[in-house]
Amino acid sequence: MQLNWNLALALLALLRLQLGHGSELSLDAASGAEMARQMAAHLAPSTPTDVQETAAMAVISRVIGERSSQLFMVQVNKHMDLRSFQITKLDDGRILLMGWDGVSVCKGFHHYLKYVLNKDVDWFKMRIELPTNLQLPNVTIESKSASPFIYHQNVCTWSYSFVWWGFEQWRRHLDWMALMGISLTIAPVQEAIWVEVYTEMGLSLEEIDEHLAGPAFQAWQRMGNIRGWAGPLTPEWRRYQLLLQQEIIAAQRNLGMSVALPAFAGHVPRALKRLHPGSTFMEVQRWNQFPDRYCCGLFLEPTDNLFNEIALIFLQKIITAYGSNHIFFCDPFNELEPPVAKPEYMRSTAAAIYESIRRLDPQAIWLLQGWMFVKNPFWTTDMAEAFLTAAPRGRILVLDLQSEQFPQYELTRSYFGQPFIWCMLHNFGGTLGMFGSAKLINSGIEEARRLPNSSLVGTGITPEGIGQNYVMYSFTLERGWSNRPLDLDSWFTSFSHARYGVKDERLEQAWLQLKNSVYSFHGLQKMRGQYVVTRRPSFKQEPFTWYNASAVLDAWHLLLSSRAIIPLEDDRYEMYEHDLVDITRQFLQISADQLYVNLRSAYKKRQVSRFEFLSSKLLKLFDDMELILASSRNFLLGNWLQQAKQAAPHPGEQRNYEFNARNQITAWGPDGQILDYACKQWSGLVSDYYRPRWRLFLEDVTVALHSLRPFNGTAFKLKVSQEIELPFSNKVDVYPVTPVGNTWFISQDIFETWKAYSKDTLFLHNNRLSVPRKLGHK
Repeated sequence: MQLNWNLALALLALLRLQLGHGSELSLDAASGAEMARQMAAHLAPSTPTDVQETAAMAVISRVIGERSSQLFMVQVNKHMDLRSFQITKLDDGRILLMGWDGVSVCKGFHHYLKYVLNKDVDWFKMRIELPTNLQLPNVTIESKSASPFIYHQNVCTWSYSFVWWGFEQWRRHLDWMALMGISLTIAPVQEAIWVEVYTEMGLSLEEIDEHLAGPAFQAWQRMGNIRGWAGPLTPEWRRYQLLLQQEIIAAQRNLGMSVALPAFAGHVPRALKRLHPGSTFMEVQRWNQFPDRYCCGLFLEPTDNLFNEIALIFLQKIITAYGSNHIFFCDPFNELEPPVAKPEYMRSTAAAIYESIRRLDPQAIWLLQGWMFVKNPFWTTDMAEAFLTAAPRGRILVLDLQSEQFPQYELTRSYFGQPFIWCMLHNFGGTLGMFGSAKLINSGIEEARRLPNSSLVGTGITPEGIGQNYVMYSFTLERGWSNRPLDLDSWFTSFSHARYGVKDERLEQAWLQLKNSVYSFHGLQKMRGQYVVTRRPSFKQEPFTWYNASAVLDAWHLLLSSRAIIPLEDDRYEMYEHDLVDITRQFLQISADQLYVNLRSAYKKRQVSRFEFLSSKLLKLFDDMELILASSRNFLLGNWLQQAKQAAPHPGEQRNYEFNARNQITAWGPDGQILDYACKQWSGLVSDYYRPRWRLFLEDVTVALHSLRPFNGTAFKLKVSQEIELPFSNKVDVYPVTPVGNTWFISQDIFETWKAYSKDTLFLHNNRLSVPRKLGHK
């Protein structure tokens, strides 16, 4: 069935009335600060103040319990400065939290918790117990965000972290977002709507199923990188995800958050060409060597009439399903090279996409990821300027996705006047490993604000996956709110106080050691979390550290020695145990990197006994890592797999959902196309995937050494792929979902083992581990 264009235009007129369009928002002549203010006010939802107050009070109640109304009162006051809060004490002893919107009220509540009551939250801990006899301190605090927008999420986070979540988990995360002051986010779920659109256009369900990827890979199908991999998506899943997204958006807007909705970027099923042979479809370049069956869809030229027809119908359905805050996101060239390398093509393409949005909503703003510009030689200055200036100033809002390492606003002269948000990406694939750039973030935000003619309008965090290095996200969000650089030593010290609820010099020093080591990275190396323990074994790896490993050992020892000062029954002991697991894992990860360097050296020198000695130590390290990870619920493979199976709409679909979960964190593709990109140092994965790979490698190398022949790396790649890597996706082993063992005792035992080992048999040199000649090796 062809699209009914007259009906579409009639619906367009109706939707414009529903959106309540008034006069055009004019930003062309506005200064940077005025543009930011106008945009933030323009995109804010029109949620009544009493609804926002109720939502904010509900957040507080979920965090501290039923006594919340006895301790706090909230008020939303639109006469206050944009994104500001005030804290005062009432005559009845309650604390009044007043803010510009519900999010600002929650931000004020978090400030009071952390800096007055010495208590804090975390992704893994959103409930705080307050003493029954608590007398709330009398303070008067006023604070205004220096960032009109504070943004959170990455399109990939929905696949790497959120994919199996139900609303209960989402509710906790939304509460956290509000406490952090986050005011802008995205809502990418769109598959049920696309099925409607494609069905109305005449595609069969089989053709649609060939296009839609499985639940763990939807982010990349949405951006045109892959098609059909690990599918199909059942109608029940599509319907559930639509309903879940609606519930999430409602909760976000009730708090005053703005939500960007999907727009049409041009990526369509290959079968659409059959129905519209006269339209202009472009082949998409192969992404990460995916085979033809799974790569890729077609790119419909935005200047083609069919593009406008599809965009209009799709956006009408999106707005009908989700409402609108006048902001829409799409990325036509995410890790895909445009088909024509001419500035005029880039200008016409961007103009057509923007016009397809503006035609439905004249006040719309296009939210664009700046990732396509990062380290891509295609995007010369002329190309980028042509693309970005195709829409009026202020109508494209760019997420400078990895500002902490590869800021593009400098290369594009502040995106040629288009507003942008300074973002910390930090994480790829949801990998683990302590890492961060606290000093660069502290100074980088300031530099962006002081840039001549800066079009900066906000700050944000854009990790591909969460659940790791919480301290960096907490710091970045607070830095984004602050109008001046933070004192790093003071901030990390306060972080330790609120995290554990005690002021102890050992805990303070532990976090200062981490600040000066793992969280002090600066450089251009791509930090993707792929360390020796989680990479396919070979002799071609080059382990890299930017800090002295002894700092991690010292911080580990300080954490261990602080156990007695945090009562076991205290709600913050859980975070202490989490950090103990993480730092134990980190030191073992470092030690594996360093052991590897010596294994490689022993192989090159044909030192058989030395190689065998180091091999046994590395395998012991994997055993110890499995032990410590198994002691914490936050590091269990079993939880990830169980959530995937529970998300399946029917028991018969559990196998495919488990396949999705397993494949994403290992092979990432039918033949390991992005092998280990989303690797996880989790209990179960260490014992049944990473350790077996290294055992096989070490055994094969040992045989080669004894037989006086070179190790065949090519043969090993094929062998390990067929015997361990690819089969893992299809396994159905059940793993624990509850922790095993006492974290502190396990960590203490590992500390004594590896401390003694590092002192007695190994020494550090240039952050690499070497074996002394006293072991009898030549």
